[in-house]
Amino acid sequence: MMSLPGTFACDEYGRPFIVLRDQENQKRLTGNEAIKSHILAAKQIASIIRSSLGPKGLDKMMVSGDGEVMVTNDGATIMKEMDVDHEIAKLMVQLSQSQDDEIGDGTTGVVVLAGALLEQAESLLDRGIHPIRIADGFELAAQCAVKHLDTIAQPFPVSRDNKEPLIRIAMTTLGSKIVNKCHRQMAEIAVDAVLTVADLEKKDVNFELIKLECKVGGRMEDTCLVKGVVVDKTMSHSQMPTVLKDVKLAILTCPFEPPKPKTKHKLDVTSADDYRKLREYEQEKFLEMVKQVKDAGATLAICQWGFDDEANHLLLQQQLPAVRWVGGPEIELIAIATGGRIVPRFEELTPDKLGKAGVVRELSFGTTKNKMLVIEDCQNTRAVTVLIRGGNRMITEEAKRSIHDALCVVRSLIRDSRIVYGGGAAEISCSLAVAREADQLSTLEQYAFRSFSVALESIPLALAENSGLSPIETLSELKARQGTENSSTLGVDCMLTGNSDMKDHHVIESLHSKKQQIVLATQLVKMILKIDDVRTPADR
Repeated sequence: MMSLPGTFACDEYGRPFIVLRDQENQKRLTGNEAIKSHILAAKQIASIIRSSLGPKGLDKMMVSGDGEVMVTNDGATIMKEMDVDHEIAKLMVQLSQSQDDEIGDGTTGVVVLAGALLEQAESLLDRGIHPIRIADGFELAAQCAVKHLDTIAQPFPVSRDNKEPLIRIAMTTLGSKIVNKCHRQMAEIAVDAVLTVADLEKKDVNFELIKLECKVGGRMEDTCLVKGVVVDKTMSHSQMPTVLKDVKLAILTCPFEPPKPKTKHKLDVTSADDYRKLREYEQEKFLEMVKQVKDAGATLAICQWGFDDEANHLLLQQQLPAVRWVGGPEIELIAIATGGRIVPRFEELTPDKLGKAGVVRELSFGTTKNKMLVIEDCQNTRAVTVLIRGGNRMITEEAKRSIHDALCVVRSLIRDSRIVYGGGAAEISCSLAVAREADQLSTLEQYAFRSFSVALESIPLALAENSGLSPIETLSELKARQGTENSSTLGVDCMLTGNSDMKDHHVIESLHSKKQQIVLATQLVKMILKIDDVRTPADR
């Protein structure tokens, strides 16, 4: 039986009510006061992240509790690393995370839009409009904006033969990142990686086949795409060959060690002869294991577990190169790439379970002794690795996040190949369309429509502000030009080239990403506007 949160009682007419316990220990916010408290928290979050929007957006430095430093302008990463206590602020963090999970790009824009919508909702509340009418009006306005996006969207060619359009869209994504000094190269890597693993008939991209591997050292320009698997391991013995050709790989998850009972056991060695016999038994078992691997035809053993120096020496003696301590995800990727099977017991190893690779070689870096293993020319050529280089760990991690965003955008275009133009052009066009629709409405929702139209302008305003332009002047001019020229490609000229046509600058965004931004931001705002009673412990 569920316990009541207080004492059950009846009044003089027999009507039941509950006296809530610990009332004096709780804080309570109700009505518009609660909604305004939530709006204030959300606006605070949006204002923090607003300055990171666009190609001229600024980076944020996050320092963790143990002193680890992270520099990024990726909206989702900033939100995730921020230590927030307020419940609504946590919802904003989840909002950017869901945009990141679904699309991978537009994480900053979606938070800025949600903050602007809540700011507009606050002024409507002050006018005395009911929160539910505001929420419903925003929902209808969002539907109107999404429909308008469908009308201004343009088809986009996706083919393996003509990569240039895809490279341009990846460059748009990377333009605001730390990698923008070599963003053409990074965009080519992202497009090549996605097209290698993509199934264009099914319009599907399996991200598990793309591995991003960071290695500190060298320049960012040294980042490359490896058609195969890169593993941060070396051969188990320094005298084993560093280059192998036409390799047959045995992928093992069983350890190179003598069998042990599964239960607890104790072994008493009472004499030197017993010890000698035990050692001979171990050696015999090792040799038997090596023989089973060699009899299957393997020329390289990839082991998930380690083995001791004696086993290592025996492997060298028997001329069987091996790699130890290879992690689970890497083992799976090697198995997919080479067409091999993961073998849990030596007895089950057969020639048909071996993976095949053209070349396995060790890569060495600079003057350090750091080495990595590269498995190339695999049977399944669809598995690729992006090897990211950079001056320090902070740069390589940020480059990894940037390339991941570019990969996500190219993937979303393969799934839905329609595009709209960036630089705030799509938002201004939607804003004008929603404002026109508001004039056709006779109900109270027209106020919500106009507020939604103003909120959409927050994206081009932030872009202009971050680029050092006069925000209001720039926006007024663009709105006037879009209206008179009937062109939805005019956006904020962040690069100060004197040309506002985003089509000429190739500033392109996927339609799916833009729709998702508007829908997700509106859903969150609706949810926040419907909360009118908050109870928290008094000590919070």
